[in-house]
Amino acid sequence: MIKTIVGDITEIDYVDAIVNAANPLLLGGGGVDGAIYKAAGPRLMEECRTLNGCAVGQAKITKAYNIPCKYIIHTVGPIWNCGRSNESEHLASCYRNSLELASENQIHTIAFPAISTGAYGYPVQEAARIAVNTVHQFLKIHDRDIQCVLFVLLDMRTKCIFDIELDKVNREDITNLQNKSI
Repeated sequence: MIKTIVGDITEIDYVDAIVNAANPLLLGGGGVDGAIYKAAGPRLMEECRTLNGCAVGQAKITKAYNIPCKYIIHTVGPIWNCGRSNESEHLASCYRNSLELASENQIHTIAFPAISTGAYGYPVQEAARIAVNTVHQFLKIHDRDIQCVLFVLLDMRTKCIFDIELDKVNREDITNLQNKSI
């Protein structure tokens, strides 16, 4: 199941893990990254210092500390370069690798922000298409591992864009089911 809400990802108390749209150093920053470090407290920074950073598209896991979930999965999204630097594959890798890490750690519910759409400048509509399609494809294969993916978005505009993409994949599934039964 995939859902969208508008809210503060650091306050979600009904998921096993949240995803941090981190920078490569994993040492805090602005936007979602800064909010997560602030909410988690100083022990998160201490743990992240031991991880030796994270490459674009990859993911690493830490405890959540003062955030009301068990884990934080940190992933580094691509900086938008007008599509000239393989950004779409890097962004899809962020979602795929975060979900793989969740599956490996028996995480059944996970919340994502709209990775790379803030300071990294990724166009929201394209980012939403990649995020929803990547998560949807992963869940088709790993539906017993991950039970719920929540996109926690900062505003209604972004939520509406994600909802449109979610409706598209749901309609495709319905069409495919109908075609199989014919």
